[in-house]
Amino acid sequence: MSAADGTQVWSWRRTWAQSVAGPRRLVIAAALLVASFAGLWLLYKVQPLPMSDIVVYRAEGEAALTGGDLYGFTVTKWELPATYPPFAAFLFIPTTWLSLSTLKVAGVLVNAALLALLIHLSCKAVGLGKAAHAAPTLLTGTALGLWIEPVFQTFVFGQINLALTCLVLWDLTRPDGARLKGFATGIAAGVKLTPALFAVYLLVTGRVKAACTALAGFAVSVLLGLLVLPEASVEFWTRRMFETGRVGKAWIVDNQSLQGLLARVLHDPEPGVLWVAPTLLTAMAGLYAARRVYLRRGLDTWGVLCTAVTALLVSPISWSHHWVWCVPLLAALAAHTRGVARRRALLAVVTVVFTARTMWVLPHEGELDLRYSWWQQPLAAPYAVLGLALLAALVWWTRGAAGASGPSEARHSHSDEPGKRTLAGGKPHEPGKACQSGKPPESEKLPESGKPPESAKAHESGRVPPARAARETDTRSRTS
Repeated sequence: MSAADGTQVWSWRRTWAQSVAGPRRLVIAAALLVASFAGLWLLYKVQPLPMSDIVVYRAEGEAALTGGDLYGFTVTKWELPATYPPFAAFLFIPTTWLSLSTLKVAGVLVNAALLALLIHLSCKAVGLGKAAHAAPTLLTGTALGLWIEPVFQTFVFGQINLALTCLVLWDLTRPDGARLKGFATGIAAGVKLTPALFAVYLLVTGRVKAACTALAGFAVSVLLGLLVLPEASVEFWTRRMFETGRVGKAWIVDNQSLQGLLARVLHDPEPGVLWVAPTLLTAMAGLYAARRVYLRRGLDTWGVLCTAVTALLVSPISWSHHWVWCVPLLAALAAHTRGVARRRALLAVVTVVFTARTMWVLPHEGELDLRYSWWQQPLAAPYAVLGLALLAALVWWTRGAAGASGPSEARHSHSDEPGKRTLAGGKPHEPGKACQSGKPPESEKLPESGKPPESAKAHESGRVPPARAARETDTRSRTS
């Protein structure tokens, strides 16, 4: 939805009116949110949250502010070093303005707000416009989402994963041709290198301008870090970025990447070339699946999710809290469950995987992570196994498909030609041409009464069954 077509204003007005007219749902959702964070507080009283990463961020900001040795210090009882590029240390300078205890409280509050924002962006991206703007939905989602393992671990360690995920998802789900699309993704890659794979996704899907813009954003982050911290920049880009051992041990269950999975399966802490070859194949297969789902199904959001999963798999180390991309993944699955029992079952299974915490149930003290038997391996690497299954399922799902999109994302889907957005009726729409007058296209105008047409109501509420939408698409393709 965009301001140009008038639907965003209408959605906000409608959902606000519903919240005022039915305050009971809003009160219940707010109470659930309070209870959820009260549970987090009680847990903190029993077992204090370490929030060790936020301590590292503050030390990085202190080193950037005072000119200290950015990659020479260690903090906390775990002796954690700085692992991010100098640009990130520059961004962490404001953390030095607060005491550590105040900073931890602020970290919890900011992450709570970012979780609500991520739920909003996720629902909006998959076509759940009503849910994206409904306060009860956002409050309930935040209350429940807190206890999903990757999100909970982000709160426990005081991580910045939610901020980077929001930044990338907001940037890449904007319409093609949007001003500086890709730049924010490049900035995110300047903080953590993993989001750089999204620029490759833009490139392989034919959006060269956005890919170059992402590269420009990354270059700006590198140059700014070089300007502010020249010695640390040279040290990081020539040596530190290749020292994955600084981040942690790749074979422990915390690591849910492909390398962690293979290290535990092979009972070898350094799988070497046995990890490199599968990683390259996974990277190519993941980008191939992302390209297919974008070009053949017209679902850009699924392409972004596919790329995110691929990046998490091929990264040398992907701690479990890096998998906060499960939030938009669950939203995307929920958008396609109406009236289809097996899809509801799939949503339930994926939700269980991200909440069960099976890797923590297994014994993992010392080097026990390297001694798991065959039946324990899937429990030790649930996210990696799920990610590989997702990529395989998307490749299978897009076989032979061309131009068909799911009903819940019809308003956000793209045609086979990149840069064009498919409107109702299957007509391609070029963003720069249709709205030059500042008026919405005829197919998206509301009646003079200000109320949406019946067809738009059915579409917005998701009442059009997937089977019927597929039959209508097939009929249009045959008649044309």
